[in-house]
Amino acid sequence: MSSGAAARAVVVSRGDDCWRGQFRAMASPCEVLCKTPSAAEAERLTSIAAHEVWRIEDKFSRYLPDNIIATINNAAGEAVALDPETAQMIDFAATLFELSEAKFDITSGVLRRDWNFDGGSALPAKKAVAATLELVGWQKVAWKTPTLQLLPGMEIDLGGIGKEFAVDRATTMLRDETDVSCLVNLGGDLAVSCKSADDKAWSVGIEAIQTANEVPASLLKLRVGALATSGDARRYILRDGIRYSHILDPRNGWPVVDAPRSITVAADTCTQAGMLSTLAMLEGRGAEAFLDAQGVDFWCDR
Repeated sequence: MSSGAAARAVVVSRGDDCWRGQFRAMASPCEVLCKTPSAAEAERLTSIAAHEVWRIEDKFSRYLPDNIIATINNAAGEAVALDPETAQMIDFAATLFELSEAKFDITSGVLRRDWNFDGGSALPAKKAVAATLELVGWQKVAWKTPTLQLLPGMEIDLGGIGKEFAVDRATTMLRDETDVSCLVNLGGDLAVSCKSADDKAWSVGIEAIQTANEVPASLLKLRVGALATSGDARRYILRDGIRYSHILDPRNGWPVVDAPRSITVAADTCTQAGMLSTLAMLEGRGAEAFLDAQGVDFWCDR
């Protein structure tokens, strides 16, 4: 979830019926679409959103050496007192751990040491995964707001919820700043700030998994609310005809079995949509049944 200061610039161009502001963050192409007649206003609004996204990236990226995540991960078993925003993120992650029956676990990021989802065929040794699992398990963590204490060698990774949180924060800031309808899109996770004055919906395409062209699998109309997508379109291992998703079950350290290739969920906020799409992926073959039970609009590609 890191982009680097050298890449931090905002570029604005004219679209068909809106201005498009572009920047990079969290290893993703990002954009803010603004239904304003002014290029200067579009640039200003995009800059507001971009700087908030970059702030969140700087604070919560596990790739950076001097933020709160590094402090937690390098504490060597010592307790760390957290600021309110970080404590809120940890509380949310703890709730997801309970709701998912331990399938969503922010301590499972250490499994990346064993897995390399580069589209190749190499699988890790079972003994190596089993050894790393000793450092996985939210139930091993001492958490009482605002104090967090990991066992020595354990780490947390907020990458599974950070981007959606950033979408909602940026969208909220734009909603407070203007009554112009804006769409914030961080690498496919997106939200609309408010209804357009002309009540026209934003057109949003859902990427087709098994196609070589850029034609979307579905084209949605979004006036308000948010969308989030989880999937393994670009990160996987293919071995002996079996495709191993990058979405791991932290209880055994191996990829979730029979999950859809992609799940997109619509909800009031991007955080809600991301939570549901991620929890659905972790359900594997039961993804659709899980989402049906939530009563939300969703799109699955298997």
